[in-house]
Amino acid sequence: MIGGLRPYAEMTPSDLLWLGDVPAHWDVRRNGRLFGPRRETGFPELPVLEVSLRSGVRVRDFDNGSRKQEMSDRSKYQRALRGDIAYNMMRMWQGAVGIVPVDGLVSPAYVVAHPFPETDAAYYAYLFRTAAYMREVDAFSRGIVADRNRLYWESFKQMPSVYPPFDEQRLIVRFLDWHGAQTEKLIRAKRKIIALLNEQKQAIIHRAVTRGLDPNVRLKPSGVPWLGDVPEGWDVAALRHRYDQCLGKMLDAKRITGAHPLPYLRNQDVQWERINLIDLPTMDVPLEEYDRYTLKSGDLLVCEGGEVGRAAIWSAAIEVCGFQKALHRLRPLKLDQDDPRFLLLQLRLAVALGAFVDGHESTIAHLTGEKLRAHRFLFPAFEIQQGIVAACEAQSRDIDVGIDRLESEIALIQEFRTRLIVDVVTGKLDVRAVAATLPEVADHKPIEDSGDDEDLDELDADVENEEVAA
Repeated sequence: MIGGLRPYAEMTPSDLLWLGDVPAHWDVRRNGRLFGPRRETGFPELPVLEVSLRSGVRVRDFDNGSRKQEMSDRSKYQRALRGDIAYNMMRMWQGAVGIVPVDGLVSPAYVVAHPFPETDAAYYAYLFRTAAYMREVDAFSRGIVADRNRLYWESFKQMPSVYPPFDEQRLIVRFLDWHGAQTEKLIRAKRKIIALLNEQKQAIIHRAVTRGLDPNVRLKPSGVPWLGDVPEGWDVAALRHRYDQCLGKMLDAKRITGAHPLPYLRNQDVQWERINLIDLPTMDVPLEEYDRYTLKSGDLLVCEGGEVGRAAIWSAAIEVCGFQKALHRLRPLKLDQDDPRFLLLQLRLAVALGAFVDGHESTIAHLTGEKLRAHRFLFPAFEIQQGIVAACEAQSRDIDVGIDRLESEIALIQEFRTRLIVDVVTGKLDVRAVAATLPEVADHKPIEDSGDDEDLDELDADVENEEVAA
């Protein structure tokens, strides 16, 4: 079906560099002709909404999310109605925009826009999240410094957007929603296989980490529920006795005099056993703080929020790199006593077995430095740690190859989906005939990735405080 899509028969220049040629029967209109501002307060009974960089607008989960605090005074919160567009003023250029799923409240960090008749907000939610449009958002945003720029309503309404006929907007949405649902089914199937492979790997790690490599070893109670019995002669100790722990640098709202830009890792850049180095942001760090907030080869990075305990080892892939406050940096107090790779195996086991569960909650909202330092782990002799790491790597090699292949396939599927959205919403592919044969997709919800919005939550809180104080 996708292979049968063709370009429109007649195209015309849009006179917009980011847009290029569009179908001859399409138009270009400023957003002020498509949407109106909604500035309504005084509805404290409504649920609080938030925006996700990957999945759009959603009801904020105060019980299981990383943010527990909620403004006690909701008088400055704005009402957003189902079907409105809402965006984060400071992060729309990253895709922090979406359709409001239910009537609710959004913080002063957001702009709410209601669609006029003949405007399908869902179509524009797709358009606004394309890379080319987000670059335009960045150009229209204003502020004292670049990293604090905001897209106010007055600027948003002046932005030009492509305008297909209303019925065609709806057909485009139907097609993209249908394709999104099919794509997510495929991705979920592959992730289920990845989960099964990870279970196999977890079994290998569990046996090696808690029993060692000697099948005849004598065991003793560890005193740690998730570890159970462990070999005699192995130390069980709080992390603070064996590792130095440092939480990353808080992102500053203002530039620091005498500071120097430094690429840094965020929570979402640290995945299990791998670290993202693409498009890293920068922060300003005074020279005297470089040692405190930079990484050395072999440092173990542990997520403080999101999927708490998720970890990876820094391999010095770039010469100088920092880390923000959503990450812990762990270093052995004695390099010839402990191997961070062995601690990484234990962290995988700890997360899988619920070691970081806090009381009645499904997980703790934040793995603070105090909590992490107090957690007890296994510390056998250095040579035993290295032997276990080598054995786990050898036994898991084929599993890791399978997981990497599936992850690559998912990435290619997502890349194709992104390219298709761009081509369809900007009029490069005609989906009208195909869309007319497709069913409507009810309540289409994209797959969400964990740990994608920690930075956004932090900025939301900053802007809320500034706007309320104003």
